[in-house]
Order: sequence, then C-alpha cells, then structure tokens
Amino acid sequence: MLCGGDVLLGALTALLGALLAVSRSPALAALLTAGPFLLLHVFSLEPASPHSARRVLRPHGAPARIAHRGGAHDAPENTLAAVRQAAENGATGVELDLEFTADGVPILMHDETVERTTDGSGRLCDLTFAEIRKLNPSAKHRLWSKFQGEKVPTLREAVVESLQHNLTIYFDVKGHANQMRQADRNVVTALTYRPWQLSHFGDGTPRFSSFWKHYLYMMLDVILDWSLHSFLWRLCGVSAFLIQKNFVSQDYVRHWSSKGIQVVAWTVNTFAEKTYYETILESSYITDSLVEDCDPHY
Repeated sequence: MLCGGDVLLGALTALLGALLAVSRSPALAALLTAGPFLLLHVFSLEPASPHSARRVLRPHGAPARIAHRGGAHDAPENTLAAVRQAAENGATGVELDLEFTADGVPILMHDETVERTTDGSGRLCDLTFAEIRKLNPSAKHRLWSKFQGEKVPTLREAVVESLQHNLTIYFDVKGHANQMRQADRNVVTALTYRPWQLSHFGDGTPRFSSFWKHYLYMMLDVILDWSLHSFLWRLCGVSAFLIQKNFVSQDYVRHWSSKGIQVVAWTVNTFAEKTYYETILESSYITDSLVEDCDPHY
C-alpha cells in the first residue's frame, strides 16, 4: 500500500530530476514539472467543509457504524425494511446503492441486473420502474418470510425513511457521482477502494486465467493504487477513503487523518473487529450486520 510520506511531492521531484537529466534545461524541466501540478490545482474539486464532513463521518464525535446496503445480513439489502432494521439495531448510518431504471427513475439496487436479489430477471437499463416495482426484493434473502410485502424503493423513499430514523446516508452512486456533486456542493464525497480489485475478485481469486492478462492487470492495480494515494484524492475533493478492511492499519489511519481525510473500513463483520475499530483505531466502519458475526456480502 503506497501511503508513506507525500507521494505526490516525491513523484514530482523524481519527474523534475528525470527531465533535467534528459533535457539539460532547468527552465524546460521546471516548466514541464509545474504543468501537471498547476493542472491538478486548477481542475481539483473543492471538498465539503470540515464541519459538514465531521457531521457525516463522525456523528456525535465518535466512529460511525454504517449498515452495508442497509445491513444485508439482517434484512433484504437496499430496502426500507433494511433501513428500519439498521436503526433498530443501533446503526448511525446506512450505505445504500443508487441506480436508475430504463425510464430514469432513481432506485436502490446494487447490481446491474435483478436476478441476485429479486424474483425477476433482466437488466435495470431494460426495465421500467413499473416493472421493477412488481418484483420482490426479499425473495432471495435468508429471512425472506420475515419481510413480506417489500418493494424496490425509490431514492426519495429511502431518503425519507433514513431521515425519519436520524440515519446518515452513504450513497454508492457508481457512475453518477459527478451529477450529485454538481447538484449540491455540500455533499460529502469519498473514494471507495479495494487493493488489487482490477486483477482479483472480492474473495481474492484471480479474475483472469491468462497469465499475461493477470499480471497486466496487477500492474494496472499498482498504478491505480499510486494514483489514488498521490493525486486522485485531491482531484476528486474527497473527505474520506472507504477501503477494504484488510488493508487498514493505525499508520494508514494516521496518514490520512493528517491530511484531513477520514478512513472508513468495509466490511467489518465480527465483534472483535468492531471493537478494534471503535477503541483502537477510533475509525468508522461499514458492516453487514449490527447483531451478529457474519461472512461478507460481495
């Protein structure tokens, strides 16, 4: 994990040295090095105010307990029932997935298709809201009999339900983040990251059987890691890093805290892990269950 020192400053220094050695012109080397730095500052988004970020990321001045997809182990994911159950179980916030139907209605759904969580089939981009509203989002859940009558909720319904329970909302907006940020500059934004995500699935198995393709994507993973930790976080104006729990340490949390960035780990699913995050790291976390240990929901 690349997080030691100021990585961006080190990279620019190395670039300056290389250009100076190649061009033998101090002026040209300085100009070519300063260009990317100035472009970064010109096109970087302003982060939300520190006050707004603290209210969202550390409510009541303490680490937040965020129910992943509303708490996918405790209730059907991305449903109003999950939001209510998360509040009852002691969550301070919910993480919800935002997608759009074929006719442009914003709804809660994690996948691009409906097969995994509902009794229907097809791609979201091919289904209208009226068609999706007929589906049962509890159909594939382990506690399906407890949550009869649930419907796939709209964005508005989810926001209203969450606010009624005084829950902070973490929206995973996938390809729509820029529109939300442009609509409201007070929206607190974060980057979500799992190291080696391009070359490996969430459970650690390689994505590709081809030897050359596997190592090509591992190389791209290294470049992505460096980019995120050196300049992309500045460019996107984020207030937090949402990162897979296995790569979080005290040094990592301190590193980002020194830059005014909060670390939020996912998915923290055991009592021992939660105690560690709350008492040792003093860092917020996302969990699939507020009531018992469970396996992660990918």
